[in-house]
Amino acid sequence: MKIQVRDVPPRSLWALQQAGIHPLLAQLYAARGVHAAAELDDGLARLLPPSSLKGAREAAILLADAMAAGKHICVVADYDCDGATACAVALRGLKLLGATNVGYLVPDRVVDGYGLTAPIAERVKATGADVLVTVDNGIASIDGVARAKALGLQVLVTDHHLPALFNEKIGLPDADVIVNPNQPGCGFESKSMAGVGVMFYVLLALRAELRERGAFDAAHQPKLDTLLPLVALGTVADVVKLDANNRRLVAQGLKRIRAGALPAGIASLFKAAGRQAPAATTFDFGFALGPRINAAGRLADMRLGIECLLTDDPARADELAQMLDGINRERRQIESGMRDQAQLAADAMIDEDEEPPPAIAIFDPEFHEGVVGIVASRIKDKLHRPTFVFAASQAPGKEHELKGSGRSIPGFHLRDALDLVAKRHPGVLLRFGGHAMAAGCTIAEENFEAFEYGLQQVAREWLDAATLTRRLETDGPLAPEYRRADLVDTLHKEVWGQGFAAPTFSEEVEVVSQRLVGDDKHLSLKLKHRGEPVDGIWFGHTDALPARVTLAFRLDTNEWKGIRRVQFLIEAAEIRPQER
Repeated sequence: MKIQVRDVPPRSLWALQQAGIHPLLAQLYAARGVHAAAELDDGLARLLPPSSLKGAREAAILLADAMAAGKHICVVADYDCDGATACAVALRGLKLLGATNVGYLVPDRVVDGYGLTAPIAERVKATGADVLVTVDNGIASIDGVARAKALGLQVLVTDHHLPALFNEKIGLPDADVIVNPNQPGCGFESKSMAGVGVMFYVLLALRAELRERGAFDAAHQPKLDTLLPLVALGTVADVVKLDANNRRLVAQGLKRIRAGALPAGIASLFKAAGRQAPAATTFDFGFALGPRINAAGRLADMRLGIECLLTDDPARADELAQMLDGINRERRQIESGMRDQAQLAADAMIDEDEEPPPAIAIFDPEFHEGVVGIVASRIKDKLHRPTFVFAASQAPGKEHELKGSGRSIPGFHLRDALDLVAKRHPGVLLRFGGHAMAAGCTIAEENFEAFEYGLQQVAREWLDAATLTRRLETDGPLAPEYRRADLVDTLHKEVWGQGFAAPTFSEEVEVVSQRLVGDDKHLSLKLKHRGEPVDGIWFGHTDALPARVTLAFRLDTNEWKGIRRVQFLIEAAEIRPQER
């Protein structure tokens, strides 16, 4: 592990400090590319305009016409948290704007697979729908859209994923309208918007269209800001880059949640997770609420998650949130066993004192396809290698197929790597898709070794020793005057996440004592930081540390007998060879 301290551009730091930003926050913002205080304005007026999002105006016209004609609109969602929140935003938003005939359908991960397929289009038609709207999927659904159109459905695709590639040419579905910041010709500045954000923008455009048609005026128009808690949750849970526009969406959602203006389902999920909505953070979205919704799509039926987000009945919301909590506990048990098996398989690839191979591919007949992505992420984090984990398909008639989910490291574009494997080894990849850091694919079980060989071949060509060295960027030493509980609260209230990392500090400390806790799974530490005592905890780490060591740590608080104290959450240690 190589710990690196982020650069802090002095001009940006000075400009932020002159604007009255707290010195520590000014340092953190400047290190993350913020140059002026105006960039930190999270007001709704600062959001990018819907008019700059290609297809938004056309989508608004299509939906407004459909509503005027009383057509039945069916939303086809994805089975993750982004898809669930996008579906809830679509249904709630369309009804707020006057739609009276709206339903939804969410594919089953095992039976249907990802995206709008031809059978899904047929099921939508069977509901009596006239208009099919995808959320968080559809941009690569060439066949599904074609089938929907053949059945007489109007199709609106709202998505944020990359379009499909065919012989290095971009292929788009023949939908009536496509809204996706990543489609060719779209000048929308926020290419990282999540699927739920794209749908929210379509609703903003629809409201503007209905306003022009005289349905209401600006003073009496429906308030779509009630949807922002859902937008914030889906955006953070999907781990998209928190650029300035996404940070504004998340900040606005957090403000409403903290003020008590949140859907019943989100309130119940906070309770089920043992979290406090008045003190909501992005951490709660990513590690407490998001996983509970995702668990439904992984192991059960995502309709549970969507219904939880749609209901306005607190009792029903509590019931559904408790069900989701139980499913998530089951998911953690399955994941734990799979992670242990996957780690054993990964260890078997590595001779003692040797580096891991440049890419990892693991399959076990006992793996559950619903959690392969999580396990791939854990292995990737541990070994710092692009990693695919496969499980046997549970879909009827496809038992010979393996479904894989991959996670990558900086410098290795996973979807492009799969594309190259497909070109070099025709027939090995039955289906694949994704983006730079996460991707999925389907292969025949007999082709697993060919896939592993092809992936490692690409990795050897693309990755060098520097890329394969794990690095952790930090914000450097923590001044002792900032080691305060109230300042920790201030930091927690800010919007942190992918591409705008939560503050992590690093410096040499003295280890006074250390012991294992939590069934010997975590290392509890008594440290001296700048000569003053502070507690530390390193979750999931059991190896002892030397008496003096450079640690990377985040700040948190713990409470004992009514007194709150700062503690360090250890992220990594940089140990010199002589200290090993």
